[in-house]
Parts: sequence; C-alpha cells; structure tokens
Amino acid sequence: MTQGTATTDAPAAAQAVPGTGRRASAAVRACLALCGLGALVLVALAAGKFPVPVAEVFAILASKLFGTAPGEATAQVVVLQVRLPRVAAALVVGAALSSAGATYQGLFRNPLVSPDILGVSAGAGLGAVLGITLALPVLAIQGLAFAGGLGAVAIVYAVGALVGRHDPVLTLVLAGVAVGAVLGSGISLLKVLADPYNQLPAITYWLLGSLSSVTLSDVLAILPAIGLGLLPLVLLRWRMNLMSLGEEEARALGIETRWLRPLLVAAATLVTAAAVSVTGVIGWIGLVVPHVARGLVGPDFRRLLPASALLGAGYLVAVDLAARTLAPVEVPLGILTALAGAPFFLWLLAAGKRGWS
Repeated sequence: MTQGTATTDAPAAAQAVPGTGRRASAAVRACLALCGLGALVLVALAAGKFPVPVAEVFAILASKLFGTAPGEATAQVVVLQVRLPRVAAALVVGAALSSAGATYQGLFRNPLVSPDILGVSAGAGLGAVLGITLALPVLAIQGLAFAGGLGAVAIVYAVGALVGRHDPVLTLVLAGVAVGAVLGSGISLLKVLADPYNQLPAITYWLLGSLSSVTLSDVLAILPAIGLGLLPLVLLRWRMNLMSLGEEEARALGIETRWLRPLLVAAATLVTAAAVSVTGVIGWIGLVVPHVARGLVGPDFRRLLPASALLGAGYLVAVDLAARTLAPVEVPLGILTALAGAPFFLWLLAAGKRGWS
C-alpha cells in the first residue's frame, strides 16, 4: 500500500513544480550543444594541410594548461600558433555577429535585417580600406574599421532624427540603406585610387573576410568591446520581447522606447564593429543563424540570444575549417558564407509559411 501511494504521488510531485521538466530539458539540450561545439573545435584544431591526431591535440592543450609534457614540436606550433587563434576568433566573431543579428531582427521586426543594415559593415569597410590605402599599420587599420562602423550608425541615427516624424523603424532602415550606398561608393573610389599591385589585393581580400592573419592578441583586443556590447543585450533580454511587439505596444506596456531602442542598437553595433574590425566583412551569419536559432528555441529573446551565439560560433568555426581545407588555396570566408547562406535563406523563405515570429 505504501509503495503504491509513493508511486502514485511521484508524478504529482513532479507536476507540483511547474516548468521543472522544461528547465531540465533545456539544460540537457544546452549541454549537448556545448559538447557538440567542443567536438567541432577539436576537429578544427586537428584538421588541415598538416593533420594532427585528436589525442595529440589534447596533449598539446594539456601541456599549455597544466604544464604536462608537451607534444611534438611542429604539431605544437601548428595547433597553438596557427590554428588556435583562428578557432578562437571564429568562436568570438561568429557569436558576436549572430547575437547582433538576432537583436536587429527583433528590434526592427524584420527577418531581412542583418548587422550591416544600418551601414555598420560598409562603415567598417570604408575605414579599413582608407587605412590600407594610406599604408597604415594593422592596428591603425583595425581602429579605423571600428570607428567607421560606429560612425556610420551615428550618421544613420542623425538622419533618422531629422525626419523623426515618420515611422522610426522604417526611417532607420531606409537611412541605413542610403548611408550604406554612399559608403560603398567611397570604398569603390578608394579601390580605383589604390595601388593595383599591393593595396588593391589587400583591400579585396579584407572586404571578403578572412581569419588567416588574426592573432590571439587581436582576439583579446576586441573582447572588451564585444563584452561591453553584449552586456546590455543580456541584462535587457526580457525587454527585447516587448520591443518586438511594436512601438505602440511596447510603450503601452511601460517600455520607454526612446532610449531603449538606441541603447540596444548601439550595443549590437558595437559588437558588430569590433568583430568586423579584425576579420573583415563576413556576411550572412547575422542574417541566417538567428533564423535557425529561432526555429530551434522560439522567438523568446531570453533563449534566442544564447542559442544564436552558440550556433553562430559553431557555424563560423565550420566555415573557416572548410575555407582552409576544401581547396589548395584558402577561400575567403565571405564567399563561403554567401554560397551556404543565400540558398539556405531562400529555403527558409519558401518554408516559412507561418510567418516570421
């Protein structure tokens, strides 16, 4: 009798705490996703023109972390000095661009919005191209790219303020398109004026995006800016759900959109500009990955933000692995992300008959 009572009460006890099963399931999925990302990182560190066994990769990383016996010297150089900076940059940049894309799409309630919709990529590209044309050092080129991305959004918001009588969301998007076109023409002009033998190839390669020259110092340099940009997105993630309802609905629910929208846009822009400043322009990640994350976890920004960051990090690691292993010559990342992203996005548009949200 006692056993029967205990057995009968077990489901009731589990149902007494609402959401316990969902939280446990979410935790399991998160652990599986992190394990999958870790396995992908190991494959990226091991694979390449000079293959390194996974067991040796473990030994090399353990020697660096715990001071154990190091592995073979050549393999250690390849893993720690060549591949580890690329993988670390792919993780950080992929997570940053995907998080920014999810933020922009939620704020503007538009599935076609990506981190470059407000001219971020065009502004960063113009700054970097100007630095290359002037033969400035790498650090100065990255600084100009960062400043160009932020400056572009500042111009877009200034234009939006001048014509503030219209729909603010539509005004920002249209202003971003116009400013991006002007900045793109500036990039084209500098490409015409650049040295065709030295500067023009460097400009073209930077605009297509690459992780080949990224160092751990570059990754560490952008981490503070990316962390500063992600902080308000994490702290205000529940308000993002209200912002995605629309301007009037958000105000009716007590959200002060006049300062919240610029704050979130500035945070997403800071993240994007910091990422683009060291890798060049890598398109489609901030457009496609949030769609995949939304299909997996739903539109709730509290789950969508970490899911987008995790998927974006893994996606860029996989794309970079393909870029340096599929062909004898390394393929720029922008080409691969466009080849993979455009058809997938068309499929998403065709399959998404129930609407975006």
